[in-house]
Amino acid sequence: MDTRTLERFARSARRQLHEQVAARLERVLRTDSAELREHAAAVQKLKDEIKATSRAAVVERVAYTWFNRFCALRFMDVNHYTALGVVSPAEGFTQPELLQEAKQGHIDDALPVDRQRVFDLLGGRLPTREPQQEAYRLLLVGACNGYYGAMPFLFEPIADYTELLMPDDLLSEGSILQAVRDALTPDACQDEEVIGWLYQFYIAEKKEAVDEKVKAGGKVEPDELPAKTSLYTPDWIVRFLVDNSLGRLWMANRPQSRLTERMEYHIASQDDAPRTDTIHRVHPDQHPADAERTRYIVSVRSPEELRVGDSAAGSGHMLLYAFDLLYAIYEEEGYNPPDIPRLILEKNLYGMEIDARSAALAAFALTMKARRYDRRFFRRGVRPNICVLHSVHFTVQELSSTAWLRKLGANLLDLPVQEALLHDLAAAALLDNVGSLLRPRLTLAQIARVTAAIDEGDDLFTQGFNDRVRDVLAQMAYLAREYHVVVANPPYLGKGLDEELKDFLATNYADVKSDLFAAFVVRNTELTLPSGQLGFMTPFVWMFISSYEKLREFLIARKTITALVQLEYSGFEGATVPICIFTLENAHRPDFKGGYIRLSDFKGADNQAPKTLEAVHNPACGWFYRASAADFKKIPGAPIAYWVSDALKQLYDNRLIGF
Repeated sequence: MDTRTLERFARSARRQLHEQVAARLERVLRTDSAELREHAAAVQKLKDEIKATSRAAVVERVAYTWFNRFCALRFMDVNHYTALGVVSPAEGFTQPELLQEAKQGHIDDALPVDRQRVFDLLGGRLPTREPQQEAYRLLLVGACNGYYGAMPFLFEPIADYTELLMPDDLLSEGSILQAVRDALTPDACQDEEVIGWLYQFYIAEKKEAVDEKVKAGGKVEPDELPAKTSLYTPDWIVRFLVDNSLGRLWMANRPQSRLTERMEYHIASQDDAPRTDTIHRVHPDQHPADAERTRYIVSVRSPEELRVGDSAAGSGHMLLYAFDLLYAIYEEEGYNPPDIPRLILEKNLYGMEIDARSAALAAFALTMKARRYDRRFFRRGVRPNICVLHSVHFTVQELSSTAWLRKLGANLLDLPVQEALLHDLAAAALLDNVGSLLRPRLTLAQIARVTAAIDEGDDLFTQGFNDRVRDVLAQMAYLAREYHVVVANPPYLGKGLDEELKDFLATNYADVKSDLFAAFVVRNTELTLPSGQLGFMTPFVWMFISSYEKLREFLIARKTITALVQLEYSGFEGATVPICIFTLENAHRPDFKGGYIRLSDFKGADNQAPKTLEAVHNPACGWFYRASAADFKKIPGAPIAYWVSDALKQLYDNRLIGF
């Protein structure tokens, strides 16, 4: 995929849309016309929104909305998921097929649009300066509204000022739609990952502005956190992490599976076996007292049992590849192909994200992936399990009010449930800042009990309050669930933390408060079943720097590193920090020999993937090592605090380990 073309397009499109939406906004606010008087309520809502936020905030939001929809519609057009080209012309024409058909008198009865108005515009019966532009605007809005039922996360109904601020020029050679068509070629639209790349490039200028602010000593505000920490994970890294977590788990449970034929980055293990005993939850702050009980990979009887989570899902790249691997698993198990996409989205994949835009794109990308496998998927009413973690606020008076607690108490007699509920409701105010780092006190079973109690006791006086409680409970369910596999490219941020986030880390993650990514590593182990599998892409500073000693101890003495790749210092061009990727088993197996790949001698991003593949398929290459936690103890001094990378080299040079 030519990401350079996508980057040029996304950056240019953002500026173009900002200019056009801003110009349209000025015209709407300054013009008194019959057309605008028909939309008086939307104009007033626009004025109210500007007053509540700012003109710049409104322009940014509307510009992105249209960018998102234009790109999504183009992706669906190219892949023939739309009945007619909504933004794309039919072969031999230059105007969108939807408009071309309307000019010939054909508008689909299912399209929610004022057909007569469109025909009157095109027939000259409604005087206007640009009849085709106006007609197409109506058709385009109708098409977006028509997809609301299948994809409400991306195509919410357009019935407010967003429609009024749609760019004027959509049909000329210099229009934003022509730029969308030029960038999103049929080749580019063959992979759903194009959606994530577009988002990263679209917000690149905002990210650069926040970076400059942090360099100048400023703090990252909660609404700037997604732009600052957004980093799209390259495909080869996604494959490595998922192959060696989800793939490893499945191969341990199905040694006869042919899944390895699809997993080119999978590092084979000789001593994996599924566990057969009962899973016991180990408290995250407690060293496992019984190593034997968590010695083996968790047992999975059916693919429907598998739960794969991403605690910082972004635009869903990890989940997209996991979808492909899960599809192969279901196929191998003999499932009916039309049922598989639905089962994967309903039962297997879960994403959490504080950035609503990224979350919408993740849901869209997964829906497109499902549609690629199932041509009737839009009709099945299935929504991806992508949760936007957002703050919900309650006043002290609301939480201390006895009326609703007394009513709830009739169904919840045990005090611990009420205490946990009150804690989680109060903590929900932090969700848009701390995201999945928040540890709920309610269990999944308790969440179900509280939800049922609220539903039973709902009335007109408590409904609004209870709706907010339900909102919190729905989010907490994602955070209270335990997953078989958790993969993540967590946010990296040490310098520039705002005071709320800094205090939260100091209070809740004191041992790993140096950077957000370190806290996410610990939190993700809590989200994972004992003996489950994890995968991470993080800065590699935790292997060297003294401030990460406790994280090293946590990973080496309490978990099991199953695979690790240390990229060359400048080996990842998308990040300003050197990177490593690694997978874990959520248990301590001191004698398990993980696979370590050291790429320090191979300069440049282009070398990292092929050299990793070479090491995976040729362990004798010279930069592949096998080592266990027990091997680290062979080093004199303090083995846990020892720099992981140098430790491996010393062990290898002294022939204490081999490949």
